[in-house]
Amino acid sequence: MILVKRNYRSLNLHCQPAISFSTFSSEIPKLKKTFFKPLNDEQNLIKRLCRENKHEEAIITLCDRHRLDEAIQLLNRIKRPSPLVYSNLLQLCLQQKALESTKMVHAHIKTSDFSPGVSSYNRMIDVYCKCGSLADAQVVFDEMQDKDLCSWNTMVSGYAKAGRVKDARKLFDEMPEKDNFSWTAIISGYVRCNLPNDALLLCRTMMNECNVRCNKFTVCSALAASTATQCLNIGKEIHGHIVRTGMDSDAVVWSALSDMYGKCGSLDEARHIFDKTLDKDVVTWTAMIDRYFKHGRKEEGFILFSELLKSGNRPNEFTFAGILNACAHHNTESIGKQVHGYMTRVGFNQSSFAASALVHMYCKCGNVQVADKVFKWMSIADLASWTSLINGYAQNGQPNEAIKLFESLLESGTKPDHITFVGVLSACTHSGLVDKGLEYFYSIKEKHGLSYTVDHYACVVDLLSRSGRFSEAEDIIKKMEMKPEKYLWASLLAGCRTHGNLDLAKRAAKELFKIEPENAATYVTLSNIYAAAGKWGEVAKVRNMMDINGVVKKPGKSWTEIKRKVYTFLMGDPSHTRSKEIYELLMELQKKMREEGYVPKTDYVLHDVEEEQKEQNLSFHSEKLAIAFAILATPPGTPIKVFKNLRTCVDCHTFIKYVSKLVSRKIIVRDSSRFHCFEDGNCSCNDYW
Repeated sequence: MILVKRNYRSLNLHCQPAISFSTFSSEIPKLKKTFFKPLNDEQNLIKRLCRENKHEEAIITLCDRHRLDEAIQLLNRIKRPSPLVYSNLLQLCLQQKALESTKMVHAHIKTSDFSPGVSSYNRMIDVYCKCGSLADAQVVFDEMQDKDLCSWNTMVSGYAKAGRVKDARKLFDEMPEKDNFSWTAIISGYVRCNLPNDALLLCRTMMNECNVRCNKFTVCSALAASTATQCLNIGKEIHGHIVRTGMDSDAVVWSALSDMYGKCGSLDEARHIFDKTLDKDVVTWTAMIDRYFKHGRKEEGFILFSELLKSGNRPNEFTFAGILNACAHHNTESIGKQVHGYMTRVGFNQSSFAASALVHMYCKCGNVQVADKVFKWMSIADLASWTSLINGYAQNGQPNEAIKLFESLLESGTKPDHITFVGVLSACTHSGLVDKGLEYFYSIKEKHGLSYTVDHYACVVDLLSRSGRFSEAEDIIKKMEMKPEKYLWASLLAGCRTHGNLDLAKRAAKELFKIEPENAATYVTLSNIYAAAGKWGEVAKVRNMMDINGVVKKPGKSWTEIKRKVYTFLMGDPSHTRSKEIYELLMELQKKMREEGYVPKTDYVLHDVEEEQKEQNLSFHSEKLAIAFAILATPPGTPIKVFKNLRTCVDCHTFIKYVSKLVSRKIIVRDSSRFHCFEDGNCSCNDYW
């Protein structure tokens, strides 16, 4: 009773100095559970087996329960374990990647009366290789008096998979005999170590000199080597070998063959293989669709996606993500909406990367409102979705929303990466929030522990240059941890254009000429800076440099989508069937705009033509033609969306502001820099772009 009382007090179960016996009695069952926990059935079984000296059974039972440490402790009680005991222990060591435990089993084998056979040695070599200790594997291999083909293959494969292809090749050359596994191991090792030429040379030797028939794994490795070297001829040789040996019915080989042709640029051959493939799964379909998009053949990619939907195969998340990224790249929101509708009908994971691709697609197509709805609908937004929407707000003239979202990201506990910071810095850049942008820039390293990238430096230099703070921009360039790249110098040059800084513009252009002398944008921007300053002699010199270097200005191109059909326009292009109506409408609009106070901005037009001709040159820029056509081709009040491959000029920007008010339309223009949303005579960029 005294003992129980002491235990009772040690648990602090009493809550007052005196306690009744009945209350105390009710606590006794709890005390029993605390002090006398019953052994479970498993523990009882192990104890019973040990009492009966059935240690081998106990070890095997412990291995089945994944209790490796306890099993090895019992191993010391057995002088000569059976092969089954060692086999179970080594298998568990392999599953748990337990190198030290493997060494203990190995040491026990050496000191016990057990005489391991070839299969036991092979198992130990395999475990050491897969646990990352090739040195121990080599020791076991060297200890073996008799080695079979499996012993050699395991060591060769171990070295090859670890990237030690020279050691693998040395053993491979010493092998008394080789089989398909041997050749596949060394060839795939060369491919893995980015030595595709060695892999192909060995593959040719195998096929032509050794008369070894390839299996599908060898062939797939050889095809991967052909892809890496972009060697279509050797790929075709392997294709012939596949047909001759009857492996052309294997789906894995056929897929690898199609992939080789696609990545070597022979897309029609890849499609031929695809069409001949029987029982195509969704992975095969997705790969072929992606190949079309990667090679710029978007129409065929979209058509094949449509065929996939009719085939009975259900697209997976990779398919959806691929098609949505293609829609984002090609600004085809109409197709993206159809894909979104299909995804909604069949159902998809709200937290998947397909959902992230949906946010990205809407942002890239200028529909940030729907992107925001998709983002809020996601159960758990990943970093890619946060970043896409932040960038979307920044690019669509809503910098405050971008900054607000970035702050929400930080509050959520999600850690931003360097791409996220590019988005928020871009938002500050496009809205002139210099001090806020600098605060974010310095927090990258000081607060978030990330390293600066070239993109971060380009953003902050752009931020400072746009506001004319060139001395600070130059100071940051001097302190950069890496060599400045073209985007940084291009940002600096653009800032010089805005603020007329001739001296710094020359230096920035000089650096750009070193990096990419063939880029016409540098010459044009520098020429425009000189033109705005009235230095027409310098303008002539720049244009002469372009002629000498064979640099041709990229023509401005704009396009708009009406009823799922894309219409493209070049400056002064008369080829459209409704060109007469388009030009008449533009002249009429210009007349009304002049009455409202519009004056064409002719500063950058050639000085050696009459003012009237300068205005004429400006009147028919590609985006103006596209907007005029959209006005004619759509009902009044319909929003207009136009895309342009170059940065829109100052005159066009002013012109579109007037047009949006005159025709009461919302006009969205996506140039090479950002989205501009024109409405009622104003632009979302606030004339800061």
